Amino acid sequence: MKPIPIRHIASSIPENQNGGRFTIRSIEQVLKGEDLVHDLHKHDFFFVLALQSGKGMHEIDFIPYPLHDHAIFILRPGQVHKLELQAASSGFLMEFDLTFYQPKNSISEHRWKKASGKNYCEVAAARYTRLHALLENIFNEFDKKMEGYAEVIKATLDIFFIEYIRQSLNPNHVPKPETIYNQECFEAFAYLLETNISSLKKVSQYADLLHLSPYQLNAITKESVGKTVSDLINEQIILEAKRYLLATPNQIKDIADLLGYEDISYFIRFFKKQTGQTPEAFRKNFK
Repeated sequence: MKPIPIRHIASSIPENQNGGRFTIRSIEQVLKGEDLVHDLHKHDFFFVLALQSGKGMHEIDFIPYPLHDHAIFILRPGQVHKLELQAASSGFLMEFDLTFYQPKNSISEHRWKKASGKNYCEVAAARYTRLHALLENIFNEFDKKMEGYAEVIKATLDIFFIEYIRQSLNPNHVPKPETIYNQECFEAFAYLLETNISSLKKVSQYADLLHLSPYQLNAITKESVGKTVSDLINEQIILEAKRYLLATPNQIKDIADLLGYEDISYFIRFFKKQTGQTPEAFRKNFK
């Protein structure tokens, strides 16, 4: 079986003894005056694309986003994407893993999970200028590599993600404590779902991992996104299946096996019920 192509970060931080990896490049450096076309693939790191100006198309987990000025994208490890970027584009491309940057205190961690869960943000010109200035500072620190530069980058990333979160519709809204708790539980569930879907497919299994009852977890997901836990489990299974169908040449029986289905006919019926077409038809029609 052929896995989905995975890209890795080439650059590491020498002063980081824990092996953390980080890199930032200007988009002009990446493009070198030519159009960029990256076919479907995924990363084992976080990927931040900040477009000061540009045109093209960015497809994230099969959702297309036309590229335009002042757009910011954040991808989590494992997400599948395809990128087409025109030669005249400008901005920054930043990549890092959790060994390099992972907030430790609960407030920063909650903010980071909220930011990394938001794949796309269209930013007003004035606010993008602030975000761009932070990325320029990170770029200069990484380029000059003066003493303590890794710590300066991490601190600036904290500020960058605060600014990114402020792009919400109600930036001055102060949520109630119970809302914050439910949001934290939902984010923890979403992470567990994304990383365990091939082996865990029951509501009770996720509820147990979160020390909640199935009823409580259902109430949280309905409040957060208006969907039941079962709905979200099914959506994640289909998303993983689509990733394999479109990013690898694997046979349907192999994809079913990767997703934890011993009975290929059951997997095909499930996929058709959820999407209206068989896995083979989906692969053929999408291409």
